[in-house]
Amino acid sequence: MSIDTSSKSPEAAPVPPPGPASAVKRVPQGHKRLLTRRDRVTLAFMAGVPTVLHVALVWVTALASIALAFTTWDGIGFDAIKWVGLDNFKQLFTDNPQFWPAVEHNVIWFVVLILIPTPLGLFLAMQLDKKIRFSRVYQTAFFLPVVMSLAVTGFVWQLIYNPDTGLINSLIGANKPGHYIDWIGDPHLNLWAVLVAASWRHTGYMMILYLAGLKGVDPSLREASSLDGANEWQTFKNVIFPTLRPTNTVVLVVTIIEALRAFDLVFVFNKGAQGTELLSILITNNIIGESSRIGYGSAIAVVLLVISLAVIIPYLIATFRKERRA
Repeated sequence: MSIDTSSKSPEAAPVPPPGPASAVKRVPQGHKRLLTRRDRVTLAFMAGVPTVLHVALVWVTALASIALAFTTWDGIGFDAIKWVGLDNFKQLFTDNPQFWPAVEHNVIWFVVLILIPTPLGLFLAMQLDKKIRFSRVYQTAFFLPVVMSLAVTGFVWQLIYNPDTGLINSLIGANKPGHYIDWIGDPHLNLWAVLVAASWRHTGYMMILYLAGLKGVDPSLREASSLDGANEWQTFKNVIFPTLRPTNTVVLVVTIIEALRAFDLVFVFNKGAQGTELLSILITNNIIGESSRIGYGSAIAVVLLVISLAVIIPYLIATFRKERRA
């Protein structure tokens, strides 16, 4: 009796194809890594180095300044640091004859920037938004002072205000002996002279901010306003300006910050002396001046920080609430 070996059972296992075992395709199991070890090292380096620098140069120094505000220290040796509590702040508010004039000058700085260059920047943005000829050239010309260094701006305006050969005195005939107008040395004029230079720069900044805001205005709103018979001023007052509310908020915050951190122009002009005192100048003079009073200068810095946070924190809260609603 012969057995037929050619027939196969259905449960018989398939015969693997010939060839080496490495040629068999394996199905990957588990989660496949998208980043190699080299990618992770590169990513950690690119994110870690800026984070370390930011923490070291911003947060650590800010916290150190707050701590030093309650001490007295001349900057020589850490063993010379002595805790004095609120004495620096008491002396600052009561015994420093420059503190309250500096606060007043910072307030004047803000008022001038919000009343003169801000409306002028809005006016320029409105004109450039009409797509006039050579608008790019005008934008570049008006924005050029913003990209220039404030130190360079100060040197340029020093030449303009020069009592002998300056442009202004030459135009008004005040460059002759006995008729000089000392725009920088006169304590009744120098603050306003610096504010003219600051306004010249701030106008271009405001122009760009408002120009960006105007690009977001729906053209159909203007068309509907013109169909209703509104003139250009009525369209701006009732249609365009209300839609610029987010831009106005940014402009207000930016202007406050610019007024609080004003330093470069004044320092280049006359180092904050004779009527141009600012909080930033007082901080610099006390920390890196001839007689270092790091604790006292840090106290002034803390006051400036508190004023800044009083403006920035409400703005951030309103922004975050708006994003959550959206």
